[in-house]
Amino acid sequence: MSVEEQLAAGQTEDGIVRAADGTPLKARLAKALRREKLRSFLMISPLLLFIVLSFLMPIGDMLLRSVENKIVQNTLPTVVQELERWDPASEELPDEATFAALATDLKIAVKERIHTRLGSRLNYEQSGFSGLFRSTGRAVRKMEEGPYKEQFIKADEDWGKLQTWVVLDSFKAPYTAGYFLNAVDAENTVDGVQMKAENERIYIQLFIRTMWMSLAITFMCLLLGYPVAYLLAHLPARTSNMLMILVLLPFWTSLLVRTSAWKVLLQGQGVINDLLVWVGFVDDADRLVLINNQTGTIIAMTHILLPFMILPLYSVMKTISPTYVRAAKSMGANDWTSFWKVYFPQSVPGIGAGAILVFILAIGYYITPALVGGTSGIFISNRIAFHISTSLNWGLAAALGAILLVLVLLLFYVYDKIVGIDNVKLG
Repeated sequence: MSVEEQLAAGQTEDGIVRAADGTPLKARLAKALRREKLRSFLMISPLLLFIVLSFLMPIGDMLLRSVENKIVQNTLPTVVQELERWDPASEELPDEATFAALATDLKIAVKERIHTRLGSRLNYEQSGFSGLFRSTGRAVRKMEEGPYKEQFIKADEDWGKLQTWVVLDSFKAPYTAGYFLNAVDAENTVDGVQMKAENERIYIQLFIRTMWMSLAITFMCLLLGYPVAYLLAHLPARTSNMLMILVLLPFWTSLLVRTSAWKVLLQGQGVINDLLVWVGFVDDADRLVLINNQTGTIIAMTHILLPFMILPLYSVMKTISPTYVRAAKSMGANDWTSFWKVYFPQSVPGIGAGAILVFILAIGYYITPALVGGTSGIFISNRIAFHISTSLNWGLAAALGAILLVLVLLLFYVYDKIVGIDNVKLG
């Protein structure tokens, strides 16, 4: 190629292809790509900002609250420094200098009216701290100049107990694992981390109950929803659309109304028991207990979440061509074989989508279990709601929520390894 032909093609003697204005074509292309990426990023930035503000930041705040514990350090800074020298394993109370530091810090805390907040925080770890700091706050104003140890023990005998100081020492750091220990029914003691007494363990049992009941509800929704979705997918369009209205009807009814209706149906003198007595299935004196237990929760939540299983199944089944089943039958397969070997595998993506949707919704429900579950049918979400709105123990609620999040992610991982997330489809 001659020099004139190279220049006409945009290629100079140095071998670099240039644009008409003489700039390297590669640089122009890279600049155009950067501009395109920037334009694409600006287009999705509102959605990205929404996800960060409404999803990532709340999760981050929850994780922070589950370990944050600066209230002890901020309220009793001098005591925290003195406790660095104290060894809880010695089984002896801190020295006089620590009690003097306690007097100094408490006088400031009482003046600023923040000592009761510290008492409420430590009361989550061991009952009695709220009253301890309240009574000591009144007494510390009247204390004379040292020695302080006897005066504090006289003001409240709990200051003379080793466990009181063990709790203070355990939660002096700005971050703590105490909330997570409580969330798994454990606690810090003089001898280290130990499980709580049998009659005080509630959270592990609630986690197990939440998981297996959510799985049971998911299975029941699949068992009931698969035939309905199959029927809707194979009926004529006009009939199918009319029946679909019945599937969507619960979405137009208040959740509270539906749950209250189940209370009427399931109670001892309710419609279901009356019907069973009338047909002679049960005796009038031995009516079934269907409310305020796990049975009531499973029944009510299966009804509420059933549409979330039917809709993904229906959308996938509508895409399955009937010619596959006819081809299997033409080759000698019976109805069951053609369904199980040909049709069912193609509906698995809808099963996966519906199962994930129902399971995620089930573990987070707390209104329905609270109304029909009684004491044996509530979920861990009910305890989280209790700590957020009633006990105001947000740290423990955050720890419970974080553990629930980890369990769900672990189940997703197992599901991905066994079935594969890529096989989940909505049609």
